[in-house]
Amino acid sequence: MTWIRDRALTLALMAMFLLSLVGQLLTGFAEYNDEQVQHEQATVAMADYLGTGHPWEALFENWESEFLQMAVFVLLTTFLIQKGSPESRRPGVKELVDTDPRDFADDPDAPWPVRRGGWILRLYEHSLGLAFVLLFLIAWVGHALGGFADYAADQVTHHQPRPALTDFLMSPRFWFESFQNWQSEFLAIASMVWLAVYLRQRWSPESKPVHAPHTETGR
Repeated sequence: MTWIRDRALTLALMAMFLLSLVGQLLTGFAEYNDEQVQHEQATVAMADYLGTGHPWEALFENWESEFLQMAVFVLLTTFLIQKGSPESRRPGVKELVDTDPRDFADDPDAPWPVRRGGWILRLYEHSLGLAFVLLFLIAWVGHALGGFADYAADQVTHHQPRPALTDFLMSPRFWFESFQNWQSEFLAIASMVWLAVYLRQRWSPESKPVHAPHTETGR
């Protein structure tokens, strides 16, 4: 029980993710077969559905925007501020995160890359931002490939020539799908940063203390 308690936030979020993923696949499967019927095509089984681009385009399209959101948030907060927000650095203040990790090379509790030093530490001290950028790129590729498969099948269904991958990447559809998700993620981050200046959520570490003045910045 202690193990579960100490990881409850991650476990709860992953459970919500898996339930939502199953819901997406089931409803996407139903939608796909509805479209098949409308086009007088044979319906497919779930295994065949998973072999189409339809589920993967939707899945990676959303993952792409989420990882972009987190990459931008992590990287922008290293040098930009919003006075009064708990999500921001404090203006003109040296933060704990600014401490040079090389000063802790002899700390036995420090992560191994800190004790190892060199290029491994240089990579590790930027690893969170790099991980989100890498996940974004992987999801972008997944969106491109899944979207292309679905786009090509749609073109063939409508008796059009089968397109090349570059045709899909330069199509309005691909970028419409991307921008419609990106704009919502940037709005969500901006809303969190700005609303947290004036609004509170007691007991949440994402909020300032309820009694804190609006001008108080950082945690």
